[in-house]
Amino acid sequence: MPTTNRDTGHEYGRLFAQQSQLPRLPVPDLRKTLAKYGDSLEPLLPSDKLAHSKRVIQEFGESAQAQELQQRLEARAMDPNCANWLEEWWNDLSYMEYRDPVIPYVSYHYSFNDDPLCSRPNQRAAKLITGAMAFRQAIVDGSLSPEATKAGALCSHSYKFMFNACRIPQKPSDICRTVSYEGNATVVVIRNAQFFLLPLIHDGAMLTQAEIEQVLDRIVAQADANAAVPVGLLTADNRDTWAENRRLLIDAGNAAVLDAIESSAFVVALETSRPVTRVEFSHAIWHGDGRSRWFDKPCQFVVCDNARAGFNGEHSMMDGTPTLRLVQHVIDNAPLPEKSTHVRNCTFEPLHFRTPPALVAAVKAAESLFVEGTEKQHVAVLNYSAYGKEAIKRLGCSPDAYIQLALQLAYNRLYGGARPTYESSMTRRFLHGRTETCRSVTRDNVAWCRAMLSPSSDNEERVRLFQTALDTHTRLVREAVEGQGVDRHLLGLRMVLHPGEAKPEIFEDPAYAYSSHWYLSTSQVSSENFTSYGWSEVTPKGYGIAYNIRKECLVIHIACMRNEHALNSDHMAQYFETALNDVHDMLLKP
Repeated sequence: MPTTNRDTGHEYGRLFAQQSQLPRLPVPDLRKTLAKYGDSLEPLLPSDKLAHSKRVIQEFGESAQAQELQQRLEARAMDPNCANWLEEWWNDLSYMEYRDPVIPYVSYHYSFNDDPLCSRPNQRAAKLITGAMAFRQAIVDGSLSPEATKAGALCSHSYKFMFNACRIPQKPSDICRTVSYEGNATVVVIRNAQFFLLPLIHDGAMLTQAEIEQVLDRIVAQADANAAVPVGLLTADNRDTWAENRRLLIDAGNAAVLDAIESSAFVVALETSRPVTRVEFSHAIWHGDGRSRWFDKPCQFVVCDNARAGFNGEHSMMDGTPTLRLVQHVIDNAPLPEKSTHVRNCTFEPLHFRTPPALVAAVKAAESLFVEGTEKQHVAVLNYSAYGKEAIKRLGCSPDAYIQLALQLAYNRLYGGARPTYESSMTRRFLHGRTETCRSVTRDNVAWCRAMLSPSSDNEERVRLFQTALDTHTRLVREAVEGQGVDRHLLGLRMVLHPGEAKPEIFEDPAYAYSSHWYLSTSQVSSENFTSYGWSEVTPKGYGIAYNIRKECLVIHIACMRNEHALNSDHMAQYFETALNDVHDMLLKP
């Protein structure tokens, strides 16, 4: 597990009370996984390639090697020293060993609704800091309860990496550093490429919201009167390069500054931008100009100069559901803006980086890579206001499955066929669980899309096929949530191969790589408090599609790369809107 250990005294209270009762992530039945895998290839491959892949799957399933690999995986899952058979592999392969910059390729963002009670940016920032520290205190004092679904409590393991934590670049694999909460009730404020340490306890008492706002005013005044080398851009570099430059920072006498940033509860970025449109807002919260950020922090609140605000999350140790809970709490429960006649004279500490010429050159190189990567991101934000979750439910449909089918229709119309699609499904009902893949392209939704695109199909047939596809998708999501997906199991079978052992043909078959090359990478995080949320594509040939199913509207964030593949997020958004209209009309047609 690529982390440093936090003082276990913080793993107590209601949040962690049910950890010992959580079931372990199961190892699915091999025969069932191979059957599902074969089914997932049917809508993606031509008949000759499908026949070849089906034969390879069958031969693997009947082989002694497959049985041996399954037994090794089951033994790993039963190891009392292994909380979750997938955890270490997934964290390493998907995050810590990933060498491309975390921005824009890993991190995600939430863009908050405007706050009518906060007209000043520092007022809004003070309110967010107050709410986030209250949430942190509920973890510290043990009063925060675990999340739960109808099936029971969800794993709280990832909460240990929410506050006072930081991803640290190392070769060949990064680590996550965590420190004790005690003595580290601080935030780092970044403005105009300058860093400031803000202690939130003064004379033994937490700063009030009014006191935080006053200190932020002083920080902004100082930052805007000076300039600095934007060292934070180093966190947006290639991870190996960043690891080398972090060593340069330490050698130049910056160890204490790095420690203050990495140990802080979270970061607050006070941006000078004033985003107006949804796309401008998304870019501003997601990455800004990179000069006032520390992208390795798991939690980074961002406030712009027009008081618009949001959240940037580093993804390596936490998925969206814990941070969604955090920001929902911050927005829903933060106190009203304060006006106090008694404001203590609270202090802050400027954090000055020493930047010899080699580091200045490194920052310039990192900035070039950052600008290149972020300017390639073509973003569209579709605010679909014709209907939302409540109307979809009145039609008797699962909102998630409904959106996924509309997405397939949009993609089929735009590109003339289906491509491999990933939908993230949460497995936190299991100890140290994170996610599983739902392979969203099925025979049933392809059949429905063909009917929708065929002028000769009648509406009754289209509705019948839609309902079948809807049921199939709902079943696949349920199985993924229950730890019965395809992709993590196949990964586990690959990972238990011994060095020098022959790789099974199933993993050499081109269909294996193709079917997990996610042309559509999709996920849902739904909140009435968000204008949008999103992340990047996961392949230069594909789209990253984040959807927020609000009660009365749908917000779809679409990202792709500007490159030789000529994708276009605006076009995808237009086809998505048309598909949403058509599905609704189909279901209401007499």
